[in-house]
Amino acid sequence: MGCRPWQKSARRVRTRAALMTGLCLMTVIGYAAPSEEPAWRQTVRAFAASNFKNPAWGRSHSERDYELASQLAASDHVALDDDVLFAAAYLHDMAAFKPWEVEGKEHGDIGAMTIDSVLKGTNFPADKFEAVRGAIRTHMYYRTPVGPEATYLHDADALDWLGAIGIARVLALADPHGQYGGGASAHRLVGRAFANRSEDRRGCRILERIA
Repeated sequence: MGCRPWQKSARRVRTRAALMTGLCLMTVIGYAAPSEEPAWRQTVRAFAASNFKNPAWGRSHSERDYELASQLAASDHVALDDDVLFAAAYLHDMAAFKPWEVEGKEHGDIGAMTIDSVLKGTNFPADKFEAVRGAIRTHMYYRTPVGPEATYLHDADALDWLGAIGIARVLALADPHGQYGGGASAHRLVGRAFANRSEDRRGCRILERIA
């Protein structure tokens, strides 16, 4: 089934466009962490900076997901638990990296079970672990999120494949050593990604959010 006709206002279109533009600028000039924040957030930031090094889904992608999810929720007047969103956004791709990656397993599922190695022993609120796990499990576009933090992370993660940032992420995968075999394969990857999203109802609803 195709997407329903978009019936959002022009104001919401401009809002979403402004958010994405701001995220592009943040990527170019770099993101500065607040001067004062809980110790557990400093631990998570440092962990991401040291371990998540990939041009498509590295630390900068996690930062953009967090910022975009926060801003989308604010524009919708939806209150989020910022602790849950921050932890989930920064750690959602943890199992896409070695040594946490498990071949043949969904990285969201593995990541949800792995976050204890980062958060345990910090002052992260113990009663929020399960909400973080849930958001990480369902962050991919083909999964169904439950709860506001999971929903906005899910949407932000999908939207980060769009626009100039999305193109740069896909082209970055076509490295000279051939993870995806160069430009022709990158072109096919883009085609498959957008074909899959256009046929998926959840993908349609995500795209409707920016209208």
